[in-house]
Amino acid sequence: MKQLLLVLGLLSGAAFHTSIAADAPAAPASPAAKGAVQVQVVTSLGNFMIELLPERAPLTVAQFLKYVDQGQYAGTLFHRVIPNFVIQGGGFDTSYKLKVASTKVVNESGNGLTNLRGTVGLARPAEPHGGDCQFYVNLFDNGALDPNQTRWGYAVFGKIVQGMDVVDRIGNVATGARGPFKEDAPLQPVVIERIERVAAP
Repeated sequence: MKQLLLVLGLLSGAAFHTSIAADAPAAPASPAAKGAVQVQVVTSLGNFMIELLPERAPLTVAQFLKYVDQGQYAGTLFHRVIPNFVIQGGGFDTSYKLKVASTKVVNESGNGLTNLRGTVGLARPAEPHGGDCQFYVNLFDNGALDPNQTRWGYAVFGKIVQGMDVVDRIGNVATGARGPFKEDAPLQPVVIERIERVAAP
């Protein structure tokens, strides 16, 4: 019920942050497709690898990589964790201050990619084209985050290809009120130490 309410409310868990958004097995690690771009997310609970999908979400991937190259994600938090739903991060520093991320991107949620477990999407506020640097990882198949004929969805732009066990570990931490968040924030901060490009094999 909580997940449904979050979806219907455009996932606005707190007025202070950009909003978005298992028992199913994680997809096995796979080698990078030729020309694929991968990034490694280094966190205080372990590392995981994202393969980006520029052929389906070129604008979103370009913006995400711009923030990666600028070091935007160093020292940020996974500030929102909802078991069997999503983990969300990349926008708040370890003092729970919102990092400036002025560039927005056109919503590419109609790109044919769906919010399946292990996919990575762009978080945003209620404004459909308001996504900037915050991202989320689906812990479950979250079809309610996909677009339909009456509303925009949340754009998927990547998938986890290694380290889904780390994502699940983050997704199971104890949560509650921290900083400006009244709920769903890890009680022991989960820090994104950095996100870095991985050289193609």
